Amino acid sequence: MLIYSLVEIMYQIGTSDMNQYKTNILVIGAGQAGLAVAYYLQSTSSSYLVLDRNERLGDSWRQRYDSLSLFTSRAFSALPGLVLDGDPDGYATRDEIANYFERYAQHFGFPVHLNQSIQTLEKTPTGFQATTIRGDIYSSDIVIIATGAFQEARVPQMSQDFVPDVRQFTAQNYRNPKQIPDGKVLIVGDGASGRDFAQELIQTHSVLLATGRSRRLFPEKLFGKSIWWWLDKSGLLYARSDSIIGRIMQKTDPFPARGRRRQTLNEKGVEILPYLTSVDGDTVRFANGHVDRVTSVIWAIGYRDNSDWVAIPSVKDNNGNFIHEEGISPVDDLYFIGRSWQRTRGSALITGVGDDAYYLIQQIQKNRSASVSKSTIMQGT
Repeated sequence: MLIYSLVEIMYQIGTSDMNQYKTNILVIGAGQAGLAVAYYLQSTSSSYLVLDRNERLGDSWRQRYDSLSLFTSRAFSALPGLVLDGDPDGYATRDEIANYFERYAQHFGFPVHLNQSIQTLEKTPTGFQATTIRGDIYSSDIVIIATGAFQEARVPQMSQDFVPDVRQFTAQNYRNPKQIPDGKVLIVGDGASGRDFAQELIQTHSVLLATGRSRRLFPEKLFGKSIWWWLDKSGLLYARSDSIIGRIMQKTDPFPARGRRRQTLNEKGVEILPYLTSVDGDTVRFANGHVDRVTSVIWAIGYRDNSDWVAIPSVKDNNGNFIHEEGISPVDDLYFIGRSWQRTRGSALITGVGDDAYYLIQQIQKNRSASVSKSTIMQGT
């Protein structure tokens, strides 16, 4: 009896850090997409849990570059059900939006499990099973992947042609100019982040900005009103991905200028160059034939999916990218939220993710009702 008790105690100690959970719906990711979904799940009869890999809600924002601010104004940067305090025409900072997400989850009392990084998501005969790095197991009937559109920074093959002395950064690990060694810095990519980096680094460094596709930047205000007001009223903010205007916007990827037009950056001292074509040691060559030497580089050329943890081949293409149509995957009961252009221009933005979340929950309830009806008919036969 004593031996049995000792064995039982040792077993409990050995497994005390592993927990098992069962829920109807498992939401993976507690950023803007996961929180918007949780808001609408409150009004359903389904049980649900929201997992996040960070130790604190909003940390995915706190871990980004120090000077980051949203390019949507506060009036268009709130999740459903809770306003974002401050000047509605102003722009929320990185920490401001991170704290807002934390307050949002607390305000509604969402069941969020923090510090839960998923190691494997598998399909089972009865649903899904997610196993965390800590060893916890979550079983569910439905899974909503809300890890967002900005998972892993893209770094091209040519990055390997730099010598080790050239320090390399991405939009994920760049924080502020103090990180960047003295000398000339190359920023590859002139989207919103790349232009942010160029605008602040020109104050302390010599900066080259390698541009990409042609972009049309919006004015910050038009006839005294925020450009986001106009985009909202005109319907451009909700342009469908398959519409003519939607396809045009996807090609040009417009965002408010806010002093970051190429000409403005050039006037401040940023050297604007076309595509980066090759790298050799510390020497870089551009599409116009210009050659230069750099001491550091920041890759700001977009992001790619991190899908290795999803052990469900049929939900990914040959390149590992997730497959879905308006958030609905080819795998029954597996969904996505927060993807770029998932349904509209606003899908990957705070301002549009609420509409997508509402749509997705409606689709889930419709699909579940149809599944239950089919099961009932089959049992009757």
